[in-house]
Amino acid sequence: MTDAIPSTDVSRHALLKVAAAGIVTGILTSLLLPVIDRLSGLPGDVRIALVGVPFAVLVFILVWRHSANPWWAAFIAAVVTMIAFVCAVNAAVFVDRQAVDAGKTLRGVLAGLTGGFIGAGIMALVVALLPAGPRHLGAWLPMLLVGTVTGALLALDNALGLDSTSVLFPVWQACVAVGLAQALRGRLPRSAGTIALPGQAPGGT
Repeated sequence: MTDAIPSTDVSRHALLKVAAAGIVTGILTSLLLPVIDRLSGLPGDVRIALVGVPFAVLVFILVWRHSANPWWAAFIAAVVTMIAFVCAVNAAVFVDRQAVDAGKTLRGVLAGLTGGFIGAGIMALVVALLPAGPRHLGAWLPMLLVGTVTGALLALDNALGLDSTSVLFPVWQACVAVGLAQALRGRLPRSAGTIALPGQAPGGT
């Protein structure tokens, strides 16, 4: 029992550092928005992908250092993170346009929830399929949950009229980064042993 306490403290300290790194990348993402917007010669999706570079770098570090994946797998995870940004933004825009009859706040919440889920979901799916990626669905549920819920902060950004700053990006990236780190460390709920993603036998590792 005494050995477990220092281990838990170290683990919590490490996750706090991951969360802090996510906040930093989220702030950098916000600051990049007006800069990337000036690159008018690039397609819109390419500009969105470039906005995701800070968080992609963090994902690269997490996948490389918190798992047994080789560097090239971490690089794939980073590239997919940028693609997830594009898909999340497009999904949010689509939902926002479809919910034209709803109020501004409700539209922001629905769009944010959708974008948050899509972004976190794509990242979880691809990282799970990497050579040393956790294949248990239960390992990814916390990341999917916080990614979806914190996506609703888009409504707060819209309500506050934020442009060069954002509440969404720092909070979302911090929460998803912590969820990713926990999944890579194999922290599974007790019932997760009976749930498996495609290609993984139930109860296996």
